[in-house]
Amino acid sequence: MAITDNQKIGVMLCAIGFLFITFGVMMMFDTMLLTIGNILFLGGLAITMGPSATIRFFTTRWQKIGPRGVFCFFGGIALVLAKWPVVGMILEVFGFLNLFGNFFPIVISAMRQMPFLSNILSLPIISTIADKLERPQRASQWA
Repeated sequence: MAITDNQKIGVMLCAIGFLFITFGVMMMFDTMLLTIGNILFLGGLAITMGPSATIRFFTTRWQKIGPRGVFCFFGGIALVLAKWPVVGMILEVFGFLNLFGNFFPIVISAMRQMPFLSNILSLPIISTIADKLERPQRASQWA
């Protein structure tokens, strides 16, 4: 399956969005950088997947895991826009982990196949974290 130009642009927008969010956090939760990062990430996601698939993604997540992930993610973005960047980012990260947490094993196994990243992922501390993210613990039968 070939990657289209729109998907390449969307992935690049998502990466630039993460870069802006990282800089926003490093600059003591700068609201403008976080806002630009959120807009670029959501725009990149919509361009990569397509608008209808993006809406379908959030609605199926709503049905699978409930409104918690969707509300936390978009509520965090709203709090960042409302000049509450620290609380907004905490809520947004929680929502992000709920929404996109199932993709971590796929991403890590793909990163293990890349030449430079495989060396980084084989470092002692990082490999333990990557192993836990790649093979999440099963829920206890007592829970």
